[in-house]
Amino acid sequence: MPHTEQTAYSRYLDQFLVHISVERGLSDATSRAYAADIRTYARWLTERGIHEPKEITTSDIELYVTDLGLQGQSARSIARRIASIHEFHKFLLAEGRTSHDPSAPITPPKAASQLPEALTIEEVFTLIHATHTDTPEEQATAGPIRLRDRALLEFMYASAGRVSEIVGANLADIDLDARVARLIGKGDKQRLVPLGSYACDALRIYLEHARPALQAKANVKTAPPETHAIFLNKRGRRLSRQSVWEIVRTYAEAAGIRKSIHPHTLRHSCATHLIQGGADVRAVQELLGHASVTTTQIYTHVTPQALMESYLLSHPRAK
Repeated sequence: MPHTEQTAYSRYLDQFLVHISVERGLSDATSRAYAADIRTYARWLTERGIHEPKEITTSDIELYVTDLGLQGQSARSIARRIASIHEFHKFLLAEGRTSHDPSAPITPPKAASQLPEALTIEEVFTLIHATHTDTPEEQATAGPIRLRDRALLEFMYASAGRVSEIVGANLADIDLDARVARLIGKGDKQRLVPLGSYACDALRIYLEHARPALQAKANVKTAPPETHAIFLNKRGRRLSRQSVWEIVRTYAEAAGIRKSIHPHTLRHSCATHLIQGGADVRAVQELLGHASVTTTQIYTHVTPQALMESYLLSHPRAK
């Protein structure tokens, strides 16, 4: 153990081990596991110039957890280390060594087996292409619904939005010139997400050539026309979550995709493809609207690469 770590953390670790073995009566094996976890944690902190418990922030611990994932550690191993960190910080707080517990918001990552199945990049392209009309005859009969569906799928894949965020999006929430969209997620938290050129092009075509036709189908005798929602159904009302499920399944079947697919599949696929492209896990966290980076950590098993220069360099349909 480096000398700086000895002076900074060893006395706290010694006291902690006495606490869990004597006062709490934990087994020798459990105490040794705690000791190993906290020594590794303390070494990581010291290497980054964090020499006292009161200096540790929640962001520091999130970065540590991210590093564990990028080192290839399993979700179970990371969860155990997080549990050790929780116990250590609870002890420090109880002993008056810190004024708060920075580990409290940290939650274990989901097991890798719980990672939702993602489409390959080729499958996403095939899915979206299933909305295209290849001949003049198809274009004449497809109507605004096909244009809406193409824009919908492109928007879902570009933004990695939750289905509730997609159907809740309003015209005022998108700026196609700036290539950004505002999504309103859980707890009414807002975030800006980038949109690739494919999504912007599809949205422009839909908004110009299809949405007015759908809006005109609204029965104004029962309700005023829908003037806010981006995506409308065939009756001119805001598209529902259930309708999005049916749209995704319809085109998945048309594309010959045999995987179990639902709206969130495009969200998971976008996150997976960004990580594969070298996107930083924190950038993906912001895109997905996750409160903690540990939730996003489930995607980092895909590749050890952790850095990208921009969204446009990583997203396969952003160029």
